[in-house]
Amino acid sequence: MSAILQEPEPKTLPRENGSITDVTIIGGGPVGLFGAFYAGLRKMSVKIIDSLPELGGQLSTLYPEKYVYDMPGFPQVLAGALAREMTEQALRFEPQVCLGEMVLKFERDPEGIITLHTQRAQHRTRTLIIATGAGAFSPKRLNATGVEQFEGKGVYYFVRSKAQFEGKRLLIVGGGDSAVDWAMNLADSAKSITLIHRRDKFRCHEESLDWLMNRSQVETILWHELAGVMGGEQVECAEIFDNRTQEKKTLPVDAVLLNIGFSADLGPVKQWGVRLEGQTIPVNQYMQVSDTEGQLIPGVYCAGDVAAFPGKLKLIATGCGEIATAVYHAKTVVDPSVRFTQVHSSNMEL
Repeated sequence: MSAILQEPEPKTLPRENGSITDVTIIGGGPVGLFGAFYAGLRKMSVKIIDSLPELGGQLSTLYPEKYVYDMPGFPQVLAGALAREMTEQALRFEPQVCLGEMVLKFERDPEGIITLHTQRAQHRTRTLIIATGAGAFSPKRLNATGVEQFEGKGVYYFVRSKAQFEGKRLLIVGGGDSAVDWAMNLADSAKSITLIHRRDKFRCHEESLDWLMNRSQVETILWHELAGVMGGEQVECAEIFDNRTQEKKTLPVDAVLLNIGFSADLGPVKQWGVRLEGQTIPVNQYMQVSDTEGQLIPGVYCAGDVAAFPGKLKLIATGCGEIATAVYHAKTVVDPSVRFTQVHSSNMEL
């Protein structure tokens, strides 16, 4: 595993500088970061715009201390460390970085120049790649007794620091990758872990499930849901129930981690005039985007979780492949002479 690098200071673009960038990437998460690096590798001028105050997307803001297991080259890597290394890679070719800006709309003029309007500035670009992830996230709330009352006092939806569960009796609710991954991540720090799931089928990687059921000390209780949490100043116990028989039991716990999913909202993306399918943007094999009438928008591409196509697999690794494809075709718009030229890093001077 490579060394953890310190996150460099992003180079923020002065407002209203009037320049035209070769490619602007909306989204500073891992996919957008890799796209910025790859575009720099292709000698394109690059700008990253993100509404968050820091680069890294969900890796930095939602679960920096969660391990990521499915990135090539890393048997396992902390999300925050991965974000720092991807940021270092992205900034290698000195892209302009605009943080705390939300793109409200964009328009394309007859000469093919795209103008993006944010709440703070206007940005002009020859090509555009949308890499906003799944949009703004909020956890699905559980309507159970005491959950809202004890939120932040023993009930959690996110893990910003593993230290908050050190030596505690932890109850995890959920049956997806997040629930099982956190059981794995916290197994060495929590005093004990109990995981309840409302059915007997899990939505997680097979290797993780094998660890949970056959190699861990986690007590796994199937067909159970959370009825409520109780305590004084902090959570002291949780009541769970069998959803087949309605039989209840009380567990002494110090903390409850709810991993029952997230709701995503594309926000202003819905006003951009691009074709949508639910909370995603359909793309063709070149990662090109269409307007609401189904006509391709020249020079506009999409990659990562927000992009939709048949057989889509939502992983950081596949998103990086998607944005490399988008950058490749964006390069042919900026410089048509490179069309049909296959380029990869092993035959370039770095």
